[in-house]
Amino acid sequence: MRPLLTAELRARLSESADTTDPAGEPDRQVLAQLRASGLLGTAVPVRHGGAGGDAVAVNRVVAEIAAVNPSVAIVAFQHFAVSARIAEWGTEKQRERLLPGLADGSVLAASAWSETGAGAAKRNLSSTGTRLADGRWRLDGSKAFATGAGVADLYLVLVRTASEAPPVVPGGYGADGQTFFLVEADTPGVVPELGFGLAGMRGSATGLVALDGCVVADADRLGPVGGAASVIAGVRESGASLGAVSVGIAQGAFDVAVRHAEHRGLLALPTVRHRLVDLATRLEAARAVVDRAGARSSADPGLTTLHSKLHASVAAEEICLDVARMLGSAGYHDGARIGRLLSDARGIAFMGPTNDLCRDLVAASWTD
Repeated sequence: MRPLLTAELRARLSESADTTDPAGEPDRQVLAQLRASGLLGTAVPVRHGGAGGDAVAVNRVVAEIAAVNPSVAIVAFQHFAVSARIAEWGTEKQRERLLPGLADGSVLAASAWSETGAGAAKRNLSSTGTRLADGRWRLDGSKAFATGAGVADLYLVLVRTASEAPPVVPGGYGADGQTFFLVEADTPGVVPELGFGLAGMRGSATGLVALDGCVVADADRLGPVGGAASVIAGVRESGASLGAVSVGIAQGAFDVAVRHAEHRGLLALPTVRHRLVDLATRLEAARAVVDRAGARSSADPGLTTLHSKLHASVAAEEICLDVARMLGSAGYHDGARIGRLLSDARGIAFMGPTNDLCRDLVAASWTD
């Protein structure tokens, strides 16, 4: 298939990965190039200025970016996820106001769901949304591990709007009494903060987003009051999979291995060629399950999306480890690309839904 990234953007993303990892800071210039590329409109319907792409298209774009810059791929994935949620759950006014900017790159979106103490399933939120007498909402709390913090123009924020936290029920993702809000970054009371010092994805602008008396209109609410769990359930049903990031990382690691073998003249050895073929086969298996998730062709597309994230993330980490072993001392130095890719691959397991939560959700489906 024809690459979706131009050669220029691919080269710029690769260069950026080399500089943002040691710095631990997002590259705003490369994000500006991504904004201008037209790719951010992939998940936006055509009538709102986008490409009208489905989950197959989203997964493919994310994988291509991740092959050269996983940090930027995560930023793009979150942008696509928010775009799709607005297209699916937004009012017509919200779609008309926000989707054209999300399509042309003038608006970069991010998710702010996680927080310390909420657990992987986001059921025990401490951040709150309180309805004011005039119908507006006051948001208070602190969201953690928000990818795109400080570089996004729009945050999809998850808060508890019920007066009391509902009892925690095993299974599921999210809880009753939670509500989503679309919060623009320049809203008073929105305070992003970086400095997490992550081991991987160091250019992804992952940090905190504080909500300090942030007041938003009811028109900024996405979906029904207290109905965030239904919105969340639709995320995995869409087929867009974080496994696409893992596929891209695995592709990047495989490319490193092939270049190393070529440079050292090792491709003449059957043992090396066969080892590379085995890696390529595992990569293609991971790509296939992510493609199947995106195509939504299985009997239960939501479960397939969970399986795709699990399989691809585990495969990517294993492929990175095998490539590191192939490189030996050539890959065991500060700044080696394979070391960065391995750290990035490990990070996918902790991103929502975490791999352990994926396992819980799949197992819970057997008893329904």
